[in-house]
Amino acid sequence: MTNNELMQEDLKHIFHPCSQMKDYETLPLIPIKKGKGAFIEDFENNVYLDCISSWWVNIFGHSNEYINAKINEQLQDLEHVIFAGFTHKPAIDLAKRLVSLTPEPLQKIFFADNGSSAIEISLKMSFQYFKNKGESRPLFVSLENSYHGETMGALAVSDTGLYKEVYEEILIKSVHAKSPSLVPEDEAIADMRRVLEENKGKVNSVVIEPLIQCAGSMKMYDASYITKLRALCDEFGVFLIADEIAVGFGRTGTLFAIEQANVTPDFLCLSKGITGGYMPLSVVLFTNDIYDAFYCDYSEGKSFLDSHSYTGNTLACAVANAVLDIFENENVIENNQAKIEFIKEQTKRFKDLPNVQEIRQRGMVCAIELKGYAPSERIGLTIFQEALKQGVYIRPLGHVIYFMPPYIFTQEQLKKMIDTTYDIVTKI
Repeated sequence: MTNNELMQEDLKHIFHPCSQMKDYETLPLIPIKKGKGAFIEDFENNVYLDCISSWWVNIFGHSNEYINAKINEQLQDLEHVIFAGFTHKPAIDLAKRLVSLTPEPLQKIFFADNGSSAIEISLKMSFQYFKNKGESRPLFVSLENSYHGETMGALAVSDTGLYKEVYEEILIKSVHAKSPSLVPEDEAIADMRRVLEENKGKVNSVVIEPLIQCAGSMKMYDASYITKLRALCDEFGVFLIADEIAVGFGRTGTLFAIEQANVTPDFLCLSKGITGGYMPLSVVLFTNDIYDAFYCDYSEGKSFLDSHSYTGNTLACAVANAVLDIFENENVIENNQAKIEFIKEQTKRFKDLPNVQEIRQRGMVCAIELKGYAPSERIGLTIFQEALKQGVYIRPLGHVIYFMPPYIFTQEQLKKMIDTTYDIVTKI
């Protein structure tokens, strides 16, 4: 079948995410037949360089031979088993490895199957911790310009009007403090202190995206804010939830972004890169103190009740272990440093363009913010379409172009990504 024939079949039945479906009357929906390494290919043999890791997940590229072998190996034994009352070795191995890779106070793990669910778990657990101790603390604090997912709890602590406004009246209570990505760090910390003081005894946790507010136009801030925030959370006796769903597993230049702040959150939420784009999986790491608040006799009613049919999926855990193998065996974090510097050097030229506002970068994430375009112009859509014609897949956030390539990109592929984008930006 042709691309167009498949597209028509798709549009008869499927509602796609982050899409205004009416757009597909004029914007082609591209059916992808296969992927290999840095590339994806459609049904008419057009090949595209995947510069955003298929929504930030494919950190080791498509159809990775090592991961393929490991998932196939696991498939011969066990594909899935209920995770209540049963367990399996891939989950046990993964839990032990993640605990060993994260700060020492994080000793316990709860499994889920997507990033939003991980956030929901951390929010529920944070609230119930205090309730189990006889306190009612109904408020959550997050940062302006934040994004934590699109299930109801995750949406409630986000600050993305486009996603959130229509549901405002049915969301749980949350308070936003100023973001260090938008205002000076000292001002952001002062505002967080104000929020915690004004709501003293009512806040159970503060949730942040360390270093990069990804869906918030790839706005970035320094690790020193997180260090100061940790101290502030300790002062007011509230939990710190680190949402590393997008920025974990090497995106910011270290395995986890919190490493750069030299702090331990009370909850660490991980997903996306944890399975290299293969399988839905997320985990929440937390402390023994939090775990102990739920450890009780059945009659006490303090258990944490959260379950998903695919919690701790065996194949997903096997894939995650394969991903960690690659990190360990191929010196990924160290090897990425040269790529980080290459991206930095190659994007400097954008500074001289009159329609470029700013270039910002944290590790393997680089953003180029344009200026002079009204939202109605949908300049990001224009750039997306022009890049696609040249075999490069990027997906701007409005007027912000960003690069989040797989770690397997060669220098030549990085250069093609940047050169193509530069050429388009100079002509629009």
